[in-house]
Amino acid sequence: MADQINASHILLMYAGSERSSATRSKEEAESQIAGIEQQLQGGADFAALAREHSDCGSAQAGGDLGGFGRGQMVKGFEDAAFALNVGETSGVVETPFGFHIIHRTG
Repeated sequence: MADQINASHILLMYAGSERSSATRSKEEAESQIAGIEQQLQGGADFAALAREHSDCGSAQAGGDLGGFGRGQMVKGFEDAAFALNVGETSGVVETPFGFHIIHRTG
């Protein structure tokens, strides 16, 4: 099992999620992330969608978070990211920060 992986993500925050300045409701964020997930399933470019939609500072880098090890990310995010094989993309993952879609890059 890998001790460290590389991943990118798309994060949609909502009013009330941790460290959020977003004004969208939780329901709006959930609806928007579901639409992004559908675009990805249809073959859309992950990095382009991250740059366009993600509320994370990593958006400018196409959602690239670089490498991280166990214990560095919030548990739900970590569990989903480490469960992916390289090149795979998760479904929607909810954490205290909002809704994520994770793509394992290494």
